[in-house]
Amino acid sequence: MTVESTAARKPRRSSGTKRAAGAAGAAKPAAATAQTQNAVPQLVQLLTPEGVRITDADHPENTEYAEFAPFVADITTEDLRGLYRDMVLTRRFDGEATALQRQGELGLWASLLGQEAAQIGSGRALNDEDYVFPTYREHGVAWCRGVDPTNLLGMFRGVNHGGWDPNTNNFHLYTIVIGSQTLHATGYAMGVAKDGADSAVIAYFGDGASSQGDVMEAFNFSAVYNSPVVFFCQNNQWAISEPTERQMRVPLYQRAQGFGFPGVRVDGNDVLACLAVTRWALDRARRGEGPTLVEAFTYRMGAHTTSDDPTKYRRDEETAAWEAKDPILRLKAHLLATGGADEAFFEGLEAESEALGKRVREVVRAMPDPDTMAIFENVYADGHALVDEERAQFAAYLASFEGGE
Repeated sequence: MTVESTAARKPRRSSGTKRAAGAAGAAKPAAATAQTQNAVPQLVQLLTPEGVRITDADHPENTEYAEFAPFVADITTEDLRGLYRDMVLTRRFDGEATALQRQGELGLWASLLGQEAAQIGSGRALNDEDYVFPTYREHGVAWCRGVDPTNLLGMFRGVNHGGWDPNTNNFHLYTIVIGSQTLHATGYAMGVAKDGADSAVIAYFGDGASSQGDVMEAFNFSAVYNSPVVFFCQNNQWAISEPTERQMRVPLYQRAQGFGFPGVRVDGNDVLACLAVTRWALDRARRGEGPTLVEAFTYRMGAHTTSDDPTKYRRDEETAAWEAKDPILRLKAHLLATGGADEAFFEGLEAESEALGKRVREVVRAMPDPDTMAIFENVYADGHALVDEERAQFAAYLASFEGGE
């Protein structure tokens, strides 16, 4: 159920003389050894890349992580098919959005290719009352929250600032400012705690965002105020072109220790493990046990956004190695091996996938241009004199062009 991560990178040697490094090693060899052992990252995994379900008997030496297995004990074969459907349709939507951007229909798109298990597993762990604060890549979580996928595209087409009411699905608008949503989530969770509500909050961010000061502040506030929030970090190995080995000296999930709450690293390509660990973390939050950091160890198989070219900084061998751990192929292998699904199921899903792609294309191309003056709406809840003045000035400016002048 828990295996040692083979993908963890060794930290680079810090600057300094060889003599100083040798003296430090000689002074505290035992402490250095203990620190190295403690830094070995553990990866919670319930389904191997080959699609084999792991049991307690497979890894008896790691029984301390057996607490996660009960959180998916209720998952039926029908549930597994549902998780597979979620991942397939999310990937189809994502691929269609990428194609639309290449065709000039969208200004930009941030693909989730390869991160479907992390998003669907964590998204399906949420209760209706829980609240989500996403970044700009959580298309799978939006799917789980019932947000129409076409609503995600308005902002990237430039016709609105979001496209959905956050309170309808308890799914906040996408956040472009890196890391700021963790503070929003922490403040919201503090309010939830004061209200005595039986719900939790989850904030999504990436490994690059974990280097932002906003995230550290959110960690500290949530710990001090024991806020019911789960910090879900999708470590996809690259912050645009910067690898994780140049961002941090310890495994990311271990940062939580410094703030006084638990951190867990989960196989982000294992939808069952992501579901189990997120359920566990959300339950902790609802019981009043405070925040948790979940590091979903996964991989961004595509570009950071459609303005990025990952071939400039990534090796093909690295991408190929992670493609072999594809989260969708993993669950499909399990379903086929256990008789959980037949060819009719996969064929039907393929037809549903194509229908979704067709609908997305039609809806995006039919999106009307926004009202020019809409930019001044909803800036303040009760209006503002300065906004009124700016609206009037802009209206006069537009009027100056009437008649072709």
